[in-house]
Amino acid sequence: MTEQVVLPRPLINQLLHHAQSFPGLEICGLIGAQRGMPSSCYPVENISNDPSNRFTMDPHGQIDAMRKIRDNDEEIFAIYHSHPSSPAEPSKTDLDLAEYPETLQLVISLNTKGVLEIRGFRLNKKTPAQEVILVLSRE
Repeated sequence: MTEQVVLPRPLINQLLHHAQSFPGLEICGLIGAQRGMPSSCYPVENISNDPSNRFTMDPHGQIDAMRKIRDNDEEIFAIYHSHPSSPAEPSKTDLDLAEYPETLQLVISLNTKGVLEIRGFRLNKKTPAQEVILVLSRE
């Protein structure tokens, strides 16, 4: 049975807006949750040497985001990033660098005509990427 995850529409709108704000770059960040329900978006600067094709979270920004998540009584729910010119699916680099198999990975694609796409995956270096069904809630 395929896993389903509920994401609030306002959070999805934040992620899509973040991606649209930097259309030629991979954006990235963390999502915090309270009691299992995703609630907050924490953008982190992409410091990759090739930010149009890969992401590397700024370590200080990542630590700051994790601290904010903890201070807001949240837990890390997901890691997100965008693909400016490729589909919303894990790239070979995403799979090779996957270090958090228990954490949902959200991939946003800007490679569509007028429609942004977001998909979720569980990434584990030992098995193929497992897609997670994303269900939008109104809240």
